[in-house]
Amino acid sequence: MELTFYGVRGSVPTPGAEYVKYGGNTACVHIELNDGTDIIIDAGTGIRTLGQKLVKKDGDIHLLLSHNHWDHIQGFPFFAPIFQPKRNIYITPGQTTLGEHDNILKQMSGSYFPVQFDTLQSSISLDVKAENIQQWRLGPAEIKRQKINHPGGGSAYSIIADGKKIVYITDNELYPPYKKSTDFLDWVEFARDADLVVHDAQYMLADMPGKAGWGHSVAEEAVKLTMACRAKRLALYSHDHSRTDDNVAAVEAHCQELVAIAEADLELFAAAEGMCIAF
Repeated sequence: MELTFYGVRGSVPTPGAEYVKYGGNTACVHIELNDGTDIIIDAGTGIRTLGQKLVKKDGDIHLLLSHNHWDHIQGFPFFAPIFQPKRNIYITPGQTTLGEHDNILKQMSGSYFPVQFDTLQSSISLDVKAENIQQWRLGPAEIKRQKINHPGGGSAYSIIADGKKIVYITDNELYPPYKKSTDFLDWVEFARDADLVVHDAQYMLADMPGKAGWGHSVAEEAVKLTMACRAKRLALYSHDHSRTDDNVAAVEAHCQELVAIAEADLELFAAAEGMCIAF
């Protein structure tokens, strides 16, 4: 199994010289299983670059969406495989409060985009799971999902395959001021013993309470969760669009200090575009 980050920013893309090290594209992660199965989580602007790789490869593509906010779907119209004849793409929407499962396609309609989604040559299927289905098989992988604490709702994912466990939790507020969809202890169970947790770390304690209720995690709390679930590695993710490379590096260093103080056996790093992790 191999995981590659193609977009690690939250809210909006951030081009410019100060955003080169970690990258400025929005959310997109690619997981390739040992048998070649391609699983993508989120379709932010990072999916455009991923498409340039996958267009050269045969096989079905499975896209899991956390939710429909713009920074998680805006790259899809520029994803090259959607223009390939007979290419099979399966999209699993997130558990959003409003069941707008086809919003990722509707952005390619009307006056929003010059190419209409119903003219695409690929075969795109919406794999909408019933509300009571929280786990299923995807080829050799076991997929689980959990509702995130985020305005409008959505899903986090656990992928178990090839003897490894990856957990993807973004746009999730661990301690929101509104009614939680998932409690902290439920998150601990969901991510327990993961080989890698990719977790929203958009804010810091210093940003609170000003950004409470905005639907993103505090980096220090993401560290607390990952230590509690005894994960091996934590990738800080969904970096705030206002944070430069130096700012993100400072968040990373601060969180590493917390791990050292706790004497926890946890490898922690800030996710960066192009970073590839082999399991």
